[in-house]
Amino acid sequence: MDIIHKYFKNLSPNQVQQFEKLQELYEDWNLKINVVSRKDIDELYLRHVLHSLAIAKVVQFKPGARVLDVGTGGGFPGIPLAILFPETQFHLVDSIGKKIKVVDEVVAGLALENVKTTNGRAEELKDTYDFIVSRAVAQMETFVRWTRGRISKKQNHELKNGILYLKGGDLSEELKLYTSATIYDLPNYFEEDFYETKKVVHLGMKFKG
Repeated sequence: MDIIHKYFKNLSPNQVQQFEKLQELYEDWNLKINVVSRKDIDELYLRHVLHSLAIAKVVQFKPGARVLDVGTGGGFPGIPLAILFPETQFHLVDSIGKKIKVVDEVVAGLALENVKTTNGRAEELKDTYDFIVSRAVAQMETFVRWTRGRISKKQNHELKNGILYLKGGDLSEELKLYTSATIYDLPNYFEEDFYETKKVVHLGMKFKG
């Protein structure tokens, strides 16, 4: 938890309590439904929570903003971001039912009121969102296809509406079709070795009505 305080110093007492509770909730649920590896549970804040919050170094979601987390797995990056931005609405989606069950229980355990979940596929959704976030669930081209038509027309942030994707390694080949993509290297924000090759990719997307 110290690592969260290191990079996010203006947390409310309620946010601190919610972040602290994540370890207990995930340890408990991981014994029943394995959604996080044993090694990662031991380093939950470094490998999952802070990694999720890297998106907050790129954009500050505004009150009333709508954010879709596709392939949320155990709730990352959506749950840490929902704690950090309590006035932003988050929709967490995963096609695997047992993972959404864990997410639902963690959301209930934290008393988060700004999160809704869906057990399903992004292609089946009808709503639109300011941003779509995810942690490397697919190649960018595939991810763009999954989420086509889900971006809201109205701009509420300085950063263009679109995808915020947590990725790692050399992305030159994967992003060659997306010359407008902006890559934010996480070592610019976090000094831990874990983040040496990790990035946030922002891809602004046009509204397709």
